[in-house]
Amino acid sequence: MKALVLTGKKQLEIQNTEMPEPKANEVVINAKYAGICGTDYALYNGLPGSADAVPPIVLGHENSGVVSAIGSDVTDLKVGDRVTVDPNIYCGKCEYCRTARPELCDNLSAVGVTRNGGLEEYFTAPTQVVYKLPDNVDLKSAATCEPISCAVHGMDLLNIKPYQKALVIGDGYMGLIFAQLLRSYGVKSVDLTGRHDDKLAAEKEKLDIDRVINTTKEEIPDEYDIVIEAVGQPATQEQAIEATVKGAQVLMFGVGAPDQKFSMNTYEVFKKQLTIQGAFINPNSFEDAIALLQSGKVNVEKIIDNVISLEDVESVLDGTSNLTGKCVVKVSD
Repeated sequence: MKALVLTGKKQLEIQNTEMPEPKANEVVINAKYAGICGTDYALYNGLPGSADAVPPIVLGHENSGVVSAIGSDVTDLKVGDRVTVDPNIYCGKCEYCRTARPELCDNLSAVGVTRNGGLEEYFTAPTQVVYKLPDNVDLKSAATCEPISCAVHGMDLLNIKPYQKALVIGDGYMGLIFAQLLRSYGVKSVDLTGRHDDKLAAEKEKLDIDRVINTTKEEIPDEYDIVIEAVGQPATQEQAIEATVKGAQVLMFGVGAPDQKFSMNTYEVFKKQLTIQGAFINPNSFEDAIALLQSGKVNVEKIIDNVISLEDVESVLDGTSNLTGKCVVKVSD
């Protein structure tokens, strides 16, 4: 079978590999689609994701497909089931798992990070992280359940009320998911920042954004109860703090470099009684992600920009491709 293998830092190879065999509690999945995200850029460049990826490894932690074989102990899935996979596998034994904080698991493993993922024609996953899809959720959209679930986890960490005014900083793929989630969770208004007028105008129309702000020529007002930082750069992290009113909540969702720092006025944090919250991966959020797709409250068809092949992946990750926006890989027919 065909697999895109990370063989070293900034090294990807198309290889013919052996068909995997499922363990007793696993299924084999014929991968159909796999999303490319910031974690894949990090892993390709030798940086950590949710965990370290040790080559040779097949990436692809955002994926969907069809069950092609089942292990001897599997009773809840069958061959032919259309599925998506939560990549994160928790040990269930460490202090964090035993105190209802599995996302902080000391022994985290992950499909597409520490074990082979969806950038190959067939891969295995334990049944506890495999989810059957509703009939009205197509496989391309289903490959985005993982990023949606990460955003849901971030939302779960906030205290969201209808009176609140929300701002999303950054109109990349995750920012656009958050804009839809905030609307579906019922806040009073949702504003969005970006850097290109045409792109912002299109996003305002298709996602029902209240106001768009081009930060190359406009200041962000300090009037928001909830601010989602979805870029991960010091400048935008500082903007997130500064955009708040008293009692506001700031979700620092964008992932910066491991050694990155940003500045903030600690007196303002004190005076405004701000809550500044991080969000790591996606515990217990996959059912919600699937439901949001099923109901149409999150529509990823509007924000998936490119469908590419396995052969195209490296040019996207190394920056030589001219493609912009969200890329989803069509792995097999």
